[in-house]
Amino acid sequence: MAGVALALHSPNHPLQIPKIPNRSSLSMASPRPSPPSSPSHPTQPSLLVFSGGTAFNGVVEDLKNLTTRVAHVLPVSDDGGSTAEIVRVLGGPAVGDIRSRCLRLSDESTSEALAVRTLLGHRLPIDAVEAKSEWYSIVEGGHSLWQGVSRPYRETIRAFLVFFQNQILRHSDESFCFSNGSIGNFFFAGARIFFVSLDAAIFLFSRVSGIPVESLVLPVISTNDRLTLGCELWDGTVIRGQNEISHPTNGSMRQINKEHSSVPTLPSRIKRVFYMSSEGCNLLHEVFPMVNPTVLEQLSKVDCIVYAMGSLFTSICPSLVLHGIGEIISSRPVPKVLLLNGCHDRETTGLSASCFVTAITDALNRTHGDSHKCLNNLPSEYINALLVPRDGQIPVDVQCLAAQGIFHVVTVDSINDPKVGMVFDPKSLIQSLADLITELLRSHLMPA
Repeated sequence: MAGVALALHSPNHPLQIPKIPNRSSLSMASPRPSPPSSPSHPTQPSLLVFSGGTAFNGVVEDLKNLTTRVAHVLPVSDDGGSTAEIVRVLGGPAVGDIRSRCLRLSDESTSEALAVRTLLGHRLPIDAVEAKSEWYSIVEGGHSLWQGVSRPYRETIRAFLVFFQNQILRHSDESFCFSNGSIGNFFFAGARIFFVSLDAAIFLFSRVSGIPVESLVLPVISTNDRLTLGCELWDGTVIRGQNEISHPTNGSMRQINKEHSSVPTLPSRIKRVFYMSSEGCNLLHEVFPMVNPTVLEQLSKVDCIVYAMGSLFTSICPSLVLHGIGEIISSRPVPKVLLLNGCHDRETTGLSASCFVTAITDALNRTHGDSHKCLNNLPSEYINALLVPRDGQIPVDVQCLAAQGIFHVVTVDSINDPKVGMVFDPKSLIQSLADLITELLRSHLMPA
């Protein structure tokens, strides 16, 4: 593939971005080739995974052993940490979850690939003064993180970091705080603003970090605008902002502590999540963004749909409430698998497995929104199997699941994570998922 030549212009001097070279011309390895396949019986199953940027990351590497034909669908409404600072000063969608997944998918087969991954995965110190000092060392090209990165890649990555810095300086009325900042987020933001396209920024990041060409990282909403998530509780309370719903930080720039015990409980259970205008504060400010058409395209042709473990209402449901998602999922005769969480969090205290299914069904049906836009599909039209971590905290109410039309409930080996509790053993999860896909595709529930 031919390289792309770009030029960035700052008020002081132009910065030339060299051609992004063919990977074969560098020491970094070529993307993994797709295995031989026929249109009707591909060697690798194709998956679409709804997830957030944290919980599912732990199994991404093992998932490559099953398939690299995966469309990762992620929300762009995260408003915590360094993402919040970028959105506050420069606007635009939140890219933290997308950057996190791209890094997990990135190539690590050579020393240069590892060097690029380390650079883009680096976080600046918490102390604001130290963070700003280290940032300037990186953007000026003198930091040790550049060691092992060849000149073409160094100049390409650095040019977009310089462009990001230039954008910050143009917003002289806002003082940018680099505390705990992610270099990958800064690169992403620079590329998105330069191209005026989130999709183009993801493509560039994927090229630079060596993501397999058959693996897709898709924002559920492809936009250059800021998106704000809201939630309505059953007691009528409305909460604005993803972070305030799941992990309130009182404005802290520190990395979010996702231990359930570290945050206060909600005053009432969550009824629904929805999108609201950036300045909105109540139900009157609800907005209805359009789903990324590539997500709908992938949903219409993949072999399996997966709802990953993670924050149910702030990581999974924001991708499900958009018009068109429920319509396509309900029409597909494929495995539709829920990976149940191993423990409760602030969003799901007291919920059973069937409650998780109900929440996903309500989101896809848009049950509690505009009555003229809602669907009435059954839970079994959206989910036909559960994978459950052994000794997990979420009660698995098999009879209630059966009443919902869900009869495939598979227990998977788990490990105890001292920070978050019981989680899936990655290798066991992927093996169980592979077995389940094969079983369901061959069963009478999955007609040819």
